[in-house]
Amino acid sequence: MNAQHHDSSAHPSWSFTDGRSMPVGTLYCIGRNYADHAAEMQASVPTDPIVFLKPPAALIPSGNTLVLPSWTSDVHHEVECVVVLGQDLRDCNKHDAWSAIAGVGVGLDLTARDVQQRAKSAGHPWAVAKSWYGSAPVSTIVPFEQSAQGPWDLRCSVNGELRQNGSTAAMERSIPMLIQYLASVFSLRRGDAIFTGTPAGVGPIRSGDLVAGELGTIARVELHVG
Repeated sequence: MNAQHHDSSAHPSWSFTDGRSMPVGTLYCIGRNYADHAAEMQASVPTDPIVFLKPPAALIPSGNTLVLPSWTSDVHHEVECVVVLGQDLRDCNKHDAWSAIAGVGVGLDLTARDVQQRAKSAGHPWAVAKSWYGSAPVSTIVPFEQSAQGPWDLRCSVNGELRQNGSTAAMERSIPMLIQYLASVFSLRRGDAIFTGTPAGVGPIRSGDLVAGELGTIARVELHVG
């Protein structure tokens, strides 16, 4: 299905490599979880995680074509490891955090950078810049028991040119630490997911581009920009 022709009445589902599916919940996204990306944005690594949300409608499967919104002229790619939860969770220890993971994949946190910068300058929230329809392309999800616990290489290329090249080992807060923090604030639900942050190298995408993100050798997401 093409993103611009998606049936909005259908609730999106996670697709797993073993054939399972699961309804998509809230997408919790973490900002500045890689020091090199914080530096390129001329910002510091925060004391507490920066959290913003994307709705289920932001998700589109790998291989889709997405027409960029008309109200922005500067959409950037941000490749991220995505963790999907397989059970409800509220306040947990590290062991429970690992046990709650249903699978992992790779996603693109697409960001309307011009809109975000204007909102930041005015002291306003920037949900519009991050949470629009189609702003979260994600790969098929690999069951966690088949993926081990990382770390994984994390790469993004545009038209075959490598733009981002990092490792989840460089995250300021690990996957279980992020789950523990989110579970202490929110009531996490089965089908929720965490976009765990992006390494340096983010940049613009344009109509006609092919954007590809990779999590090691286990997951790949492709987006055709219409």
